[in-house]
Amino acid sequence: MVKTTLQIDGMACAMCESHVNDAVRNACKVKKVTSSHKKGACEILSEEPLDEGALRSAIGATGYLVLGVTSEPYVKKGLFG
Repeated sequence: MVKTTLQIDGMACAMCESHVNDAVRNACKVKKVTSSHKKGACEILSEEPLDEGALRSAIGATGYLVLGVTSEPYVKKGLFG
């Protein structure tokens, strides 16, 4: 699993978060996506590394600006881990 974090400018409310989440789901095959307008970030969990260009394009088309993209391996934590 891969965790990709996007820094996004322009989100102001929960509806903005929903627009970003929908754009990510439509652009790439993901397991989970969550966005926070307060943090200005979107976290994505996927099986494979994502295409940064496709993410930037999809989110840009909704009117938001991707300021940065970081990826790291993701290991699901167990109940007591």
